Amino acid sequence: MAETYTIKEVAEKFDLTISTIRFYDKKGLLPFVAKNDSGYREFTESDLNLIHTVCCLKNTGMPIHDIKQYIEYCMDGSKTIPQRKALLQTHKEEVLRQQAQLMENLKEIDIKIDRYNSPKAKELIDAQVAFVKKEKAELQLANGFRV
Repeated sequence: MAETYTIKEVAEKFDLTISTIRFYDKKGLLPFVAKNDSGYREFTESDLNLIHTVCCLKNTGMPIHDIKQYIEYCMDGSKTIPQRKALLQTHKEEVLRQQAQLMENLKEIDIKIDRYNSPKAKELIDAQVAFVKKEKAELQLANGFRV
């Protein structure tokens, strides 16, 4: 027999707050969720699959209005496969761009960590501070160092 889940169970399963699920519903992201005679949402396994997709899209930075569009395409069935594919492809490209940017930023973080792990860390940092102080002084600018 098919099982249903309460909003509390869904919130726990996806590590969301109940208010977040209600917000998603209010924004039109959960049109597939039915309500029982008492007005409570009853979530099914297939609902959980779509909520998983909503969370994935949200976690990867897709705007709410685009997630809503994607869900609306889903609600229209297979005739919207080309639109769904195009929307996801565009989002994928943005995620890959962000991922590349994160990798570049991670390289800078690694450079800093390597510098601080160096046996010459104190000498390197003291030299940097001295350089910045000299540069600011030559330009008659205040420097922000407290050393």
